[in-house]
Amino acid sequence: MNDSSWGSPPGAGPHAGYWGPTDQGPVQGAAPAGPAYDAPEAQQTRPMPIVPDVPAYGGDQDDDQGAARLSGPLFRDEPFPDDTFRDEMFRDETTSAQSRAAAPQTQNPEPMPDAPQPAPAPQKKSAGRDLGAAIGVGVGLGVVIVASLFVVKAVFVGVIAVAVVVGLWELTSRLEERKGIKAPLVPLAVGGAAMVVAGYVREAEGAWVAMALTALAVLVWRMTEPPEGYLKDVTAGVFAAFYVPFLATFVAMMLTAEDGPQRVLTFLLLTVVSDTGAYAVGWRFGKHKLAPRISPGKTREGLLGAVSFAMVAGALCMQFLIDDGTWWQGLLLGLAVAASATLGDLGESMIKRDLGIKDMGTLLPGHGGIMDRLDSLLPTAPVVWLLLVLFVGSG
Repeated sequence: MNDSSWGSPPGAGPHAGYWGPTDQGPVQGAAPAGPAYDAPEAQQTRPMPIVPDVPAYGGDQDDDQGAARLSGPLFRDEPFPDDTFRDEMFRDETTSAQSRAAAPQTQNPEPMPDAPQPAPAPQKKSAGRDLGAAIGVGVGLGVVIVASLFVVKAVFVGVIAVAVVVGLWELTSRLEERKGIKAPLVPLAVGGAAMVVAGYVREAEGAWVAMALTALAVLVWRMTEPPEGYLKDVTAGVFAAFYVPFLATFVAMMLTAEDGPQRVLTFLLLTVVSDTGAYAVGWRFGKHKLAPRISPGKTREGLLGAVSFAMVAGALCMQFLIDDGTWWQGLLLGLAVAASATLGDLGESMIKRDLGIKDMGTLLPGHGGIMDRLDSLLPTAPVVWLLLVLFVGSG
């Protein structure tokens, strides 16, 4: 920076550097006191910046030079006249800044509770259903099944057919209510009952033929209505025909053997014992979820309980109920039943979760609907039928 821009030009008078007026008037070449000073004959130099008027602590003039000048900490380092006042001022500002920084920054502080809230009492683990009603209904169904099974085989076939028709009604009703899918119930009910009877009379061959005819009847029956939704309706109908009556025909085929009632009883006992073991062990010791996205109530501990209970029951049933059966075959049979029953239960849980419902119906107090009891029985029936055929023959 050029020094002449801030001082007086050479040859100026004794008041060189004076920024205000003197007794002799403005000095040629001196810097004007402010923007209002306008001397046409003044020597023009670089324009002075406008300096704010800051109060000075050290006075307005320099006694040694006799010229007034701006003073204060803004322009030069000089102590305050009163160091005690300065120190206290800075200390107060520093303390206030530190206090603001240390204070917690909360926009909406929550009010303090008037008194500490007591901890909630631990809730007792619940089974989730009315156990009294569930046990009563289960015992009643067991009596009907056993009585029809060992008195007249044809009566038990009728029991299977009724269960199939009710199950189809529940399934198709829920599909229409929750998804708007109208699977034709009439051909499904007639074809399902015929499928069970054909399986008992003609065994596997009759079951397959009845299944094909039922599917064809579903396709034709649905043609009597508008074409909108035809594909999803007939697809759901064929699925329902396979899922409920076709799988149930394997129970009727077990019954055709000489020891058919014992085979059906073994099938029913192993499935019920597997479900009971899973329920009891899982309710008491279950901690690790088996399939939380499908059925949050099922645990790995419950699965181990199902396997253990079913294997023990299978060994006993094969040894004492099935002709020419052995205990080790029962162990394998029980393991297979535990796996198929669990998968069947998860499969229907997947269907119910997709439909957004807890139970398929309310016909059986404490159990839900018929389909809620057939969920593990239906996929287990072909497994038990096949293993019994392999172990002891078709009889």
